[in-house]
Amino acid sequence: MEPFRILEMPAITLPLTNVDTDQLIPARFLRRSRAEGYGPCLLHDLRHDAAGAPLANPLDDVSRAGAALLIARRNFGCGSSREAAVYALMDFGFRCVVAPSFGDIFASNAVKNGLVPARVSEADAEALLASHAVADGAPIRVDLEAQTISAGNWVASFEIDPVWKTQLLNGWDEIDLTLAEGPKIEAFRASDAQARPWARPAV
Repeated sequence: MEPFRILEMPAITLPLTNVDTDQLIPARFLRRSRAEGYGPCLLHDLRHDAAGAPLANPLDDVSRAGAALLIARRNFGCGSSREAAVYALMDFGFRCVVAPSFGDIFASNAVKNGLVPARVSEADAEALLASHAVADGAPIRVDLEAQTISAGNWVASFEIDPVWKTQLLNGWDEIDLTLAEGPKIEAFRASDAQARPWARPAV
């Protein structure tokens, strides 16, 4: 997993609440091979009409090509435990989603795949959605170490679980996180062998 430290890219806004995982990637696209990529399926039914014709949508705005930051309203990623929703965001090119709150399972899946779920206050989310810097396509800076988001002269802090922050900064999964504690684990094993020799099987 690629480490995340600082992102400085234009943002795309999605001023909706309760965007669920079925909206992020409708179930009919789950038959698609992961190798094909899920990016084209992201928010498909918001980006196309019933006949499949494209609708005007910020995700398809050519002036936002390469944007890696998505700004939304509360309860983003609610609904079913569909990891493909995270795949779709990542395959589209997003590395961070900013919202006041996230579905719990979605946020966990996001971290496992290197996508930052940055929690901001409702007021800060609205400020970003209304920001002229965001609307003009200026680079928006996300600093994971400092836990700040900057848009022009405007700066706000965001929240993230400290363990998740460590994983994202280092590009670690849960196994990597455990291995990072290797010296402490070995020290415990050595001290425990002295304190409880009877607990170890005889060789």
